[in-house]
Amino acid sequence: MKRRKELSKEELRIIKKNISDEEAFEEFFKDCYLRNLRPATISYYKNEFHAAKKIMNKQLVECEQKNIENLILQSKQIMKVTTINTRLRALRAFFNFLDKRKLIDINPMKNVKLLRDRQKTIETLDNKEIEKLIKIIRKEKTFVSFRDEVIILVFLDTGVRLSELVGISVGDVRENKIVIRKTKNLFERTVYLSGTTQEQLSRYIKIRGELEVTNKLFISQDNRELNPHSIQTRLTKYGKLAKISKRVSPHTFRHTMAKRMIVSGVDVFSLMHLLGHTDITVTKRYVNLWGQDLEQKHKLHGALKGLKI
Repeated sequence: MKRRKELSKEELRIIKKNISDEEAFEEFFKDCYLRNLRPATISYYKNEFHAAKKIMNKQLVECEQKNIENLILQSKQIMKVTTINTRLRALRAFFNFLDKRKLIDINPMKNVKLLRDRQKTIETLDNKEIEKLIKIIRKEKTFVSFRDEVIILVFLDTGVRLSELVGISVGDVRENKIVIRKTKNLFERTVYLSGTTQEQLSRYIKIRGELEVTNKLFISQDNRELNPHSIQTRLTKYGKLAKISKRVSPHTFRHTMAKRMIVSGVDVFSLMHLLGHTDITVTKRYVNLWGQDLEQKHKLHGALKGLKI
């Protein structure tokens, strides 16, 4: 039988040197390091790749669209939509990189979209809940409780993330402002303090004193750097003691700050900078969520109010 001039897809597959997962990961993570991605982001990619590979039980570089779709169907039985989308974002980044470098023939994520998810109500704390929280903390009268009070005030005043707060050094505090250096997107920004927070923070710094072991602003009782998990644990404890049904967490304080700023009339671009968002979409979502508050504010202070026309 006479051979065809062109090789078939199967024959091309046989002679093509296929890249292994290990080789693909090496190239991908080398690129991550060159782009100076955060260690947390790199760990996130590694964890998601390992989990996806375990579920699919095959080399990721050999995946086809149907394998990704089966992964989604299996995951829906045991995971929340947000968790599945988190994994899909990691896989998308991986396969897009391989596709761009021409290390794979077909990008299995090309036609796979993130799952639609209902927009959940974002919880925030009201005045009474914040006051109850501070009142409960002040009953303890210890270094740790005073430190925690100041931490909460900084969270509420600035909307900083937990990772950003633990990264603050004493030298980053400049009277009524704090320079946030260890940010999620690697862009430094300045956040501002109200008079109350500035006064309490100044008192805390005096009590903290100068230490040789660390220059971090917030420290443990043993004068060591503060563990982020311990902050969350203590906030949860205070929330239960204050009998607050909502989740008391750094992110709840961040949302509370955003809401209060919006209701006070801060424009979306200023809030975007204060929160350290790189995409205005997230900031605009806050505005949409609390539109009723803005509607009420407009009724009270609208430009035409008081005009006899």
